[in-house]
Amino acid sequence: QVQLVESGGGLVQAGDSLRLSCAASGRPITNYWMGWFRQAPGKEREIVATISESGANAYYGDSVEGRFTISRDNAKNILYLQMNSLKPEDTATYYCKARNYIGFGFWGQGTQVTVSS
Repeated sequence: QVQLVESGGGLVQAGDSLRLSCAASGRPITNYWMGWFRQAPGKEREIVATISESGANAYYGDSVEGRFTISRDNAKNILYLQMNSLKPEDTATYYCKARNYIGFGFWGQGTQVTVSS
Protein backbone atom coordinates (compact mmCIF):
# COMPACT_ATOMS: atom_id res chain seq x y z
CA GLN A 1 0.00 0.00 0.00
CA VAL A 2 1.00 3.61 -0.37
CA GLN A 3 1.47 6.12 2.44
CA LEU A 4 0.76 9.80 1.82
CA VAL A 5 2.01 12.85 3.71
CA GLU A 6 0.77 16.34 2.85
CA SER A 7 2.71 19.52 3.54
CA GLY A 8 2.78 23.18 2.58
CA GLY A 9 -0.34 24.45 4.28
CA GLY A 10 -0.40 27.59 6.37
CA LEU A 11 -2.00 30.93 7.11
CA VAL A 12 -2.03 33.39 4.23
CA GLN A 13 -3.93 36.49 3.14
CA ALA A 14 -6.49 36.66 0.38
CA GLY A 15 -4.78 36.91 -2.99
CA ASP A 16 -1.68 35.02 -1.86
CA SER A 17 -0.39 31.73 -3.23
CA LEU A 18 0.56 28.42 -1.67
CA ARG A 19 1.91 25.16 -3.02
CA LEU A 20 0.87 21.95 -1.36
CA SER A 21 2.89 18.79 -1.68
CA CYS A 22 1.90 15.18 -1.11
CA ALA A 23 4.85 12.85 -0.68
CA ALA A 24 4.13 9.19 -1.32
CA SER A 25 6.05 6.21 0.01
CA GLY A 26 5.67 2.46 -0.01
CA ARG A 27 4.73 2.18 -3.68
CA PRO A 28 5.53 4.12 -6.85
CA ILE A 29 2.62 6.41 -7.67
CA THR A 30 2.97 5.75 -11.38
CA ASN A 31 -0.08 3.48 -11.40
CA TYR A 32 -2.23 5.55 -9.08
CA TRP A 33 -4.89 8.07 -9.98
CA MET A 34 -4.42 10.93 -7.54
CA GLY A 35 -6.33 13.91 -6.30
CA TRP A 36 -6.70 16.73 -3.83
CA PHE A 37 -9.79 17.08 -1.68
CA ARG A 38 -10.70 19.58 0.99
CA GLN A 39 -13.04 19.78 3.93
CA ALA A 40 -14.10 22.91 5.75
CA PRO A 41 -15.66 22.79 9.24
CA GLY A 42 -19.28 21.72 9.04
CA LYS A 43 -19.06 20.86 5.37
CA GLU A 44 -18.64 17.69 3.36
CA ARG A 45 -15.33 16.76 1.81
CA GLU A 46 -15.19 17.98 -1.79
CA ILE A 47 -13.02 17.37 -4.81
CA VAL A 48 -10.51 20.11 -5.54
CA ALA A 49 -8.59 18.57 -8.42
CA THR A 50 -7.66 15.18 -9.80
CA ILE A 51 -4.97 13.95 -12.16
CA SER A 52 -4.53 10.82 -14.21
CA GLU A 53 -1.73 8.34 -13.70
CA SER A 54 0.45 9.84 -16.40
CA GLY A 55 -0.46 13.43 -15.59
CA ALA A 56 -1.93 13.96 -19.03
CA ASN A 57 -5.47 14.62 -17.79
CA ALA A 58 -6.62 16.84 -14.96
CA TYR A 59 -10.01 17.81 -13.56
CA TYR A 60 -10.83 20.82 -11.40
CA GLY A 61 -13.73 21.69 -9.20
CA ASP A 62 -15.71 24.71 -10.35
CA SER A 63 -14.66 26.82 -7.39
CA VAL A 64 -10.92 26.46 -8.12
CA GLU A 65 -10.87 26.26 -11.93
CA GLY A 66 -8.40 28.80 -13.29
CA ARG A 67 -6.76 29.43 -9.90
CA PHE A 68 -5.36 26.04 -8.87
CA THR A 69 -3.08 23.69 -10.79
CA ILE A 70 -2.54 20.04 -9.98
CA SER A 71 0.62 18.29 -11.11
CA ARG A 72 2.65 15.23 -10.30
CA ASP A 73 6.26 14.15 -10.46
CA ASN A 74 6.18 10.38 -10.73
CA ALA A 75 9.97 10.16 -10.61
CA LYS A 76 9.95 11.86 -7.18
CA ASN A 77 6.70 10.24 -6.04
CA ILE A 78 5.15 13.63 -5.26
CA LEU A 79 1.79 15.22 -6.02
CA TYR A 80 1.46 19.01 -6.03
CA LEU A 81 -1.28 21.60 -5.84
CA GLN A 82 -0.38 25.14 -6.81
CA MET A 83 -2.97 27.49 -5.37
CA ASN A 84 -3.08 31.09 -6.62
CA SER A 85 -5.42 33.98 -5.87
CA LEU A 86 -6.52 32.34 -2.65
CA LYS A 87 -9.86 33.35 -1.16
CA PRO A 88 -11.19 33.05 2.40
CA GLU A 89 -13.59 30.37 1.15
CA ASP A 90 -10.59 28.22 0.27
CA THR A 91 -9.97 27.78 3.99
CA ALA A 92 -10.10 24.05 4.74
CA THR A 93 -8.08 20.99 5.51
CA TYR A 94 -6.62 19.68 2.27
CA TYR A 95 -6.20 15.96 1.74
CA CYS A 96 -4.28 13.97 -0.80
CA LYS A 97 -5.72 10.74 -2.17
CA ALA A 98 -4.28 7.94 -4.25
CA ARG A 99 -6.49 5.31 -5.87
CA ASN A 100 -5.21 2.07 -7.34
CA TYR A 101 -6.46 0.17 -10.38
CA ILE A 102 -9.07 -1.78 -8.41
CA GLY A 103 -10.49 1.39 -6.90
CA PHE A 104 -9.03 1.17 -3.43
CA GLY A 105 -8.18 4.58 -2.03
CA PHE A 106 -5.49 5.79 0.34
CA TRP A 107 -5.63 9.12 2.17
CA GLY A 108 -3.08 11.40 3.76
CA GLN A 109 -3.60 13.02 7.15
CA GLY A 110 -4.32 16.46 5.72
CA THR A 111 -2.76 19.91 5.86
CA GLN A 112 -4.56 23.04 7.02
CA VAL A 113 -4.93 26.05 4.76
CA THR A 114 -6.32 29.23 6.26
CA VAL A 115 -6.94 32.31 4.15
CA SER A 116 -7.65 35.57 5.94
CA SER A 117 -9.58 38.41 4.33
